[in-house]
Amino acid sequence: MKRFVVSENSMLPTLKPGDGLVALRSLRLRRGQIRCFEHPHRPGFWLVKRVGGVSGDSFEACSDNDSAGATDSRWFGFVPSQGSYRLLFRIPRRLIGGKPGSAS
Repeated sequence: MKRFVVSENSMLPTLKPGDGLVALRSLRLRRGQIRCFEHPHRPGFWLVKRVGGVSGDSFEACSDNDSAGATDSRWFGFVPSQGSYRLLFRIPRRLIGGKPGSAS
Protein backbone atom coordinates (compact mmCIF):
# COMPACT_ATOMS: atom_id res chain seq x y z
CA MET A 1 0.00 0.00 0.00
CA LYS A 2 1.04 3.57 -0.62
CA ARG A 3 -0.42 6.96 0.28
CA PHE A 4 -0.66 9.92 -2.07
CA VAL A 5 -2.02 13.47 -1.90
CA VAL A 6 -3.64 15.03 -4.97
CA SER A 7 -1.89 18.26 -5.96
CA GLU A 8 -3.56 19.37 -9.22
CA ASN A 9 -6.97 19.73 -10.88
CA SER A 10 -6.62 17.05 -13.58
CA MET A 11 -9.06 14.65 -11.89
CA LEU A 12 -11.79 17.16 -10.93
CA PRO A 13 -14.56 16.65 -9.97
CA THR A 14 -13.66 13.11 -8.81
CA LEU A 15 -10.51 14.09 -6.90
CA LYS A 16 -9.67 17.53 -5.56
CA PRO A 17 -6.30 19.05 -4.65
CA GLY A 18 -5.50 18.09 -1.07
CA ASP A 19 -7.47 14.82 -1.14
CA GLY A 20 -5.57 11.90 0.36
CA LEU A 21 -5.44 8.60 -1.51
CA VAL A 22 -4.67 5.11 -0.29
CA ALA A 23 -3.67 2.79 -3.10
CA LEU A 24 -2.64 -0.85 -3.46
CA ARG A 25 -0.05 -2.17 -5.91
CA SER A 26 -1.97 -4.18 -8.48
CA LEU A 27 -1.39 -5.51 -11.99
CA ARG A 28 -5.08 -6.18 -12.63
CA LEU A 29 -6.40 -3.46 -14.92
CA ARG A 30 -10.02 -2.49 -15.47
CA ARG A 31 -11.41 0.34 -17.51
CA GLY A 32 -12.59 3.15 -15.21
CA GLN A 33 -10.18 2.37 -12.35
CA ILE A 34 -8.17 5.20 -10.87
CA ARG A 35 -4.45 4.43 -10.84
CA CYS A 36 -1.35 6.11 -9.41
CA PHE A 37 1.90 5.63 -11.31
CA GLU A 38 5.23 7.30 -11.95
CA HIS A 39 5.34 9.67 -14.90
CA PRO A 40 7.00 7.73 -17.77
CA HIS A 41 9.49 10.55 -18.48
CA ARG A 42 9.94 12.03 -14.96
CA PRO A 43 11.03 9.37 -12.45
CA GLY A 44 9.91 10.22 -8.93
CA PHE A 45 6.94 12.31 -10.17
CA TRP A 46 3.66 10.50 -9.56
CA LEU A 47 0.42 10.92 -11.50
CA VAL A 48 -3.15 9.89 -10.72
CA LYS A 49 -5.37 9.09 -13.71
CA ARG A 50 -8.34 7.02 -14.79
CA VAL A 51 -7.82 3.86 -16.86
CA GLY A 52 -9.22 4.35 -20.36
CA GLY A 53 -8.29 1.59 -22.74
CA VAL A 54 -6.40 -1.55 -21.72
CA SER A 55 -3.97 -3.35 -24.00
CA GLY A 56 -2.36 -6.44 -22.46
CA ASP A 57 -0.47 -5.25 -19.38
CA SER A 58 -0.60 -1.54 -20.33
CA PHE A 59 -3.28 1.09 -19.97
CA GLU A 60 -4.36 4.45 -21.31
CA ALA A 61 -4.08 7.05 -18.53
CA CYS A 62 -6.89 9.64 -18.84
CA SER A 63 -7.56 12.86 -16.98
CA ASP A 64 -11.14 13.49 -15.85
CA ASN A 65 -10.75 17.24 -16.38
CA ASP A 66 -9.50 17.95 -19.91
CA SER A 67 -9.66 21.72 -19.33
CA ALA A 68 -6.89 21.47 -16.68
CA GLY A 69 -4.30 21.00 -19.45
CA ALA A 70 -2.94 17.92 -17.69
CA THR A 71 -0.36 15.51 -19.03
CA ASP A 72 -1.78 12.06 -19.71
CA SER A 73 -1.65 9.31 -22.36
CA ARG A 74 -2.34 11.86 -25.09
CA TRP A 75 1.25 13.02 -24.43
CA PHE A 76 3.11 9.86 -23.39
CA GLY A 77 1.06 6.92 -24.70
CA PHE A 78 0.03 3.78 -22.82
CA VAL A 79 1.50 3.08 -19.37
CA PRO A 80 2.65 -0.34 -18.11
CA SER A 81 0.68 -1.67 -15.14
CA GLN A 82 3.95 -2.80 -13.53
CA GLY A 83 4.67 -0.48 -10.59
CA SER A 84 1.25 1.19 -10.63
CA TYR A 85 -1.22 1.37 -7.75
CA ARG A 86 -5.01 0.97 -7.80
CA LEU A 87 -6.95 3.49 -5.73
CA LEU A 88 -8.62 1.86 -2.72
CA PHE A 89 -10.16 4.95 -1.15
CA ARG A 90 -10.07 8.74 -1.00
CA ILE A 91 -9.83 10.84 2.14
CA PRO A 92 -11.33 14.29 1.52
CA ARG A 93 -8.99 17.21 2.24
CA ARG A 94 -11.14 18.55 5.06
CA LEU A 95 -10.50 15.32 6.99
CA ILE A 96 -6.71 15.23 6.57
CA GLY A 97 -5.65 18.88 6.54
CA GLY A 98 -2.06 19.79 5.73
CA LYS A 99 -0.41 20.69 2.44
CA PRO A 100 -1.14 19.05 -0.90
CA GLY A 101 1.64 16.66 -1.89
CA SER A 102 2.80 14.51 -4.71
CA ALA A 103 0.26 13.01 -7.12
CA SER A 104 -0.89 15.18 -10.01
